[in-house]
Amino acid sequence: MTVKATNGGPPSAATRSAASEGPALIELFQVYTGSPDSIGARFGRDAARRQAELPLVVATGADIALYPGRGARPAVEPFRLSTRGFKELAGVSHLPSALVTLARQKAADPGGTWRADAQALLAATRAAREENDEALWRDRIAVAAYRGRERAIAAMVDYGCTITEAMLERSLADDAYLSAERLRADYVTGPAAGLPVPFNRVMVATFFLAGMDIAHRIIAFFDRHEVPWEQAMVVVAGRAGRPTAGVTQDTNSVAGVIRAAARGRLPDRHLLIAPHAPVFPAFDGEALDAIAALEPEYRQLWASVRATSDLGEDMFAGYPRFVPAVAAARLAPDARSVGGMPAVADPDDWFALTTRLRVVLEDPRQLLSGAVTDFASRQLVANDNTPSAVTVPGLDGEPYPDLEPRADHWVTSDEGAGR
Repeated sequence: MTVKATNGGPPSAATRSAASEGPALIELFQVYTGSPDSIGARFGRDAARRQAELPLVVATGADIALYPGRGARPAVEPFRLSTRGFKELAGVSHLPSALVTLARQKAADPGGTWRADAQALLAATRAAREENDEALWRDRIAVAAYRGRERAIAAMVDYGCTITEAMLERSLADDAYLSAERLRADYVTGPAAGLPVPFNRVMVATFFLAGMDIAHRIIAFFDRHEVPWEQAMVVVAGRAGRPTAGVTQDTNSVAGVIRAAARGRLPDRHLLIAPHAPVFPAFDGEALDAIAALEPEYRQLWASVRATSDLGEDMFAGYPRFVPAVAAARLAPDARSVGGMPAVADPDDWFALTTRLRVVLEDPRQLLSGAVTDFASRQLVANDNTPSAVTVPGLDGEPYPDLEPRADHWVTSDEGAGR
């Protein structure tokens, strides 16, 4: 069929579309799946009605809502916005990334802004060290999951800031010093400079503490409500961290906490990651109306996806079924690459723990702060959700001494000896 131009010009988009469409074939598409009254749409609504009494869990980037079913009002646990100490810990855990960024800036443009940026970071690090003490963590930040560890956390933060100050001072004083190679050897993984504790352990500890707090509260919330996990419908809705993160079960840290809280009772196929689903407004402690109003849409979403997925058995029985791969694999001692988060054998498995730090940086699917949240969740479940019974890798048992920053070497405050 030839499409004629109008008024001597090219055919319009509407003309081209109308000429290329097959109306009967388009109608065939509409009958099954392309309209609100299609066979597929009615199939999904019917499935949602049949499951209206089942418990539904919806997690957003800030809250978890439990819809009990039968029209009951939801219960909500705010877990992100109420995370006290998260930004304070994140500021410390990001220090190595900041220094390596400065090294890249310097390599790309030695006369650029890296020196001014380094001076700004040095001033901020000094101010943070001055503010940090045990009372800050015990009385002002006051996280229940950190109770009993406030002195250790303050010592770790002081140590992390102190060695960072020294690295920045040396980098500013010696133009030949700042590089990724020197930072790795003297600061991040060391211990070429004789550090008592390399900074990768501080990074793991800060990420673990933040994840442990979130997991502790989420697990307690679900335990209070005695969720029948075998029947539960779970939707993780909206964006998680950077735009590419958390789009699969094995890369979404909240999904990992929910699975841990279910203690093996939640079928893998009952948990859906829905990055484009609507997100209810952050819970303010009172207004539930906006959260309750979205329940039918969430139920429709879950039921429709699962109902369509169930057609696979009817159509292709006898062929291999899909099972989500959510179990982390053990890391071989000579491994050169990994395809996902490696399993952590125990809190002293520093090869796996440090590899996880690299994975969350390099894998766009990962949430940066979720490097060890799943590990923290499993430890909590294994210890009856008691944070004091959990080993925090990089904090518990580490020798964090009082140090004085020096541009050339480390000096302990009480010994006055070079390290």
